[in-house]
Amino acid sequence: MRNRALIIGYILCVWFVISFVTNIIGPLMPIVIREFHLSLGLAGFLPFSFFLAYGVISIPAGMLVERFGARAILLAAFGLNLLGAAAIALLPSYLVVIGGLFVIGLGMAMLQVVINPLTRTAGGEAHFAFFSVMGQLVFGAASFVSPLAFSALMERGSAAPWVTFYGAFAAVFALVILVTRALPLPSVELKDDERAGTRQLYWQLLGDRQVRLFFLGIVAYVGTEQSLANWMSQFLSTYHGLSPTVEGAHAVAMFWGLMSIGCLLGLLLLRLLDSRVVLAMFSVAAILCIALALFGPPRVAAQAFPASGFFLSVMFSIVFSLALNSVPRHHGAFSGILCTGILGGALVPLLVGVLGDWIGLRAALTVLFATVGYVLSVSLWARPLVSNETVKLRQLLLAPERQPPA
Repeated sequence: MRNRALIIGYILCVWFVISFVTNIIGPLMPIVIREFHLSLGLAGFLPFSFFLAYGVISIPAGMLVERFGARAILLAAFGLNLLGAAAIALLPSYLVVIGGLFVIGLGMAMLQVVINPLTRTAGGEAHFAFFSVMGQLVFGAASFVSPLAFSALMERGSAAPWVTFYGAFAAVFALVILVTRALPLPSVELKDDERAGTRQLYWQLLGDRQVRLFFLGIVAYVGTEQSLANWMSQFLSTYHGLSPTVEGAHAVAMFWGLMSIGCLLGLLLLRLLDSRVVLAMFSVAAILCIALALFGPPRVAAQAFPASGFFLSVMFSIVFSLALNSVPRHHGAFSGILCTGILGGALVPLLVGVLGDWIGLRAALTVLFATVGYVLSVSLWARPLVSNETVKLRQLLLAPERQPPA
């Protein structure tokens, strides 16, 4: 299609913005706790408000894309992002931050619903997998850069420098709105497996025990990921005296960076092994990393927290694909239910914060053994109708033979 490179570039920029803004919350947590004199439970409402939005809007956003089209939803999403970021920048109080993060979360959830079908349409179905992986790599790069940029700004020592980030976010969102209005975006026709479905269909799917179990798998994974990302900096500060703006922010950056690297290894292993085997291996390794992070000495903890990201890397995609491959139809509606499970990023970090006030943050974070344990259990009870295609290592290493002409 015409303007393909321009539209794909725009989509990659959207992925970068989504990741950069989302992953600033983790390193921000200790700073907000100190600035607003918060308990751990109250601080837990920061990620709660942001990820609660995913649970609220994921399914309705799919319906809105069908009714109003991609451009309208993109503009609405960036408008919400602009509103939330501007509120935090102009009125940086605890309640405004909570409300602003919820509004930004609504916009981010809407963007993620529309961006995949837009990528398929703009890049072409034959190139969809390639551009999707490219988008995830850009997402991972932004996840890595975001905490480091936060650390650099905080080191400047100005008054409430974190507020500056949200002022900059507001300006970026205003610019992206203008770009979105001007770009020649293609009309997006949703495939059957991208359509939202009816309310009755959702209730029908939720009546299936297997659907509910996979939904909990997504809740458990995202809850684990966000609890580590949002609480590791506070943990390293509380128990090992490490600076949240230096060692803490660095640990969060490495967590996301190693997660991106883990995805690349995961892609290789999924060519060689059944996805359930890969999920089991990575889940066990993640449990060991979390144990070292919580109970190891300072140097070990500062390395084990980021290392856990490496082993979390394949969990979301494998659980999601196992879920979709376990039902014969209604994949669009089922995807909406699974995406709603992202609200695990709201529930589990909040639970950790509330428990942390009662029993201490270290003991509270042991709930992650249960959440990762549940993800591990998926590898044992999942029975997909279609398994991932694998090859022998020798076949993977050898150069493919030239195929005969059709």
